Amino acid sequence: MKTQVAIIGAGPSGLLLGHLLRQAGVDCVIVERQSADYVLGRIRAGVLETVTTGLMARLGIDARMNAEGLIEEGFNLASGDRLIRIDITALTGKHVTVYGQTELTRDLMDAAPGRGLEIVYAAKDVALHAVESDAPYVTFMKEGEVRRIDCTFIAGCDGFHGPSRKAIPAHAVREYEREYPFGWLGILADVPPCHPELIYANTDAGFALASMRSATRSRYYIQVPLTDRVEDWSEERLWEALAARFDPLSAHGVTRGEALEVSIAPLRSYVFETMRHGRLFLAGDSAHIVPPTGAKGLNLAASDVAYLSDALIAFFMGSDEAGLAGYQAKALARIWKAERFSWYLTKLMHRFPEDGAFEHRMQAAELDYVASSPAMQAAIAENYVGLPL
Repeated sequence: MKTQVAIIGAGPSGLLLGHLLRQAGVDCVIVERQSADYVLGRIRAGVLETVTTGLMARLGIDARMNAEGLIEEGFNLASGDRLIRIDITALTGKHVTVYGQTELTRDLMDAAPGRGLEIVYAAKDVALHAVESDAPYVTFMKEGEVRRIDCTFIAGCDGFHGPSRKAIPAHAVREYEREYPFGWLGILADVPPCHPELIYANTDAGFALASMRSATRSRYYIQVPLTDRVEDWSEERLWEALAARFDPLSAHGVTRGEALEVSIAPLRSYVFETMRHGRLFLAGDSAHIVPPTGAKGLNLAASDVAYLSDALIAFFMGSDEAGLAGYQAKALARIWKAERFSWYLTKLMHRFPEDGAFEHRMQAAELDYVASSPAMQAAIAENYVGLPL
């Protein structure tokens, strides 16, 4: 098989890139190691910046998102029993859209056949070859046979554990990492949200988040030690902890229901600065991870894809290599700003085990400053709604 761009990974970043390339007439094939059902089974965040919703509109795949997504014009930081509302629309003129990543992925998958976007699912033993040459290729196992895709470029959109990042030799690697000493215990349930907008809470018991996927589906998180396991938390215990944090703060109180999913996610900040090596380009989680505080993961992947798709289209449509040459620097400039904001909110809203009374007072002082400073609220709103491309 031959194509112009081989895309590794059929998550949102790979699918977005594939659609953008096919819309412009660039040939591409997506190779995904998991099944389609597995990809759709991943439970992820659902707060979309205008960069992400704008790409869906550009592709004409935004009808269901516009019909079912929730427009959010603000969010809340909670300190003790006080809510500090950040009015992002008043401060920036923009908003965010609450629409589950699973639903966005489903929309992109459903639209692929009509755009002629080929996706190979359940491709085993995916490997990248000759990425430093002008004739890279990808191999994988499918139905017991080794298959090969020859291409001009490879786009690695296959996440932190995929083969793309590992195809870059150690001598060329630049990476930075910060692991956090806690995780997020999350529960997803078909119950109405406790509040019309998200609440990020700093409490004596640690961080908690009240969010939603729709008007009838809620997503909650609490901070837990890395030593905790899902088995340590019964649903009753988790709902009790959430009620203790959010009943005093929220408009409606926590409604309990049967869990659709319960999981613990570790938190890390990670940047793999080598986003280009030869004919291989990285985008999304293969190049960076942010703590979920601030909802930047999917949106940061979308901005990578916006830059990379424009660069690849310019090359194939007019032999313009300037975009490809500048992709890494342009993407990293936005990535580090998003990393900074996610790190800031994580440090502000969580209880770190090494912190004492002084650090807790500093958090309270910072939150007091946010509550009283329109300039600080504007800075937070600007970052939360998404910096311009």
